[in-house]
Amino acid sequence: MAEFVNKVAESGLITIDLETWYPKEEIVVLDLKDYLFMGMIVKEKEFRESLKKTDWEAYRNKMVSVICSADAIIPSWAFMLVASYLQPVCKELSLATPEEMRKQIFLRNLQTINPEDYKDQRVIIKGCGDTPIGDFAYLEATKILRPVVRSLMYGEPCSTVPVFKRTTT
Repeated sequence: MAEFVNKVAESGLITIDLETWYPKEEIVVLDLKDYLFMGMIVKEKEFRESLKKTDWEAYRNKMVSVICSADAIIPSWAFMLVASYLQPVCKELSLATPEEMRKQIFLRNLQTINPEDYKDQRVIIKGCGDTPIGDFAYLEATKILRPVVRSLMYGEPCSTVPVFKRTTT
């Protein structure tokens, strides 16, 4: 009787799933439009008063995306003031849309990959998953891994696309 051999398991390939570093926390939005006079103008006294009246506990341990959906000119000090209220309570804050914020966090998370863990290895960056991973993440992972890996591929162990292979001289 012939013995079945799992060639993928014996290949020494390491599969990396970028979803591991994808930020999964909910991001809540703080829209500065709600703090503007007539939804358009920053009037310092009124702006400060409306911030003082805000229930900042609603943002406790949350990821907060600060935006302004109105076409208004917001002075720099206003963003600083909002940050001074949010920072002590929220987990993370960014002057960005929720999508931009998630991308920023994802890129920062990818920077925690220790390239030395993959030195001289044959690595596959998993291509399919439950979470849509942006192309920027694949590019970033390649930048991190290419200098150290023996080879880098995209896809699944049974079907890969070669991306990089170190040549020996």
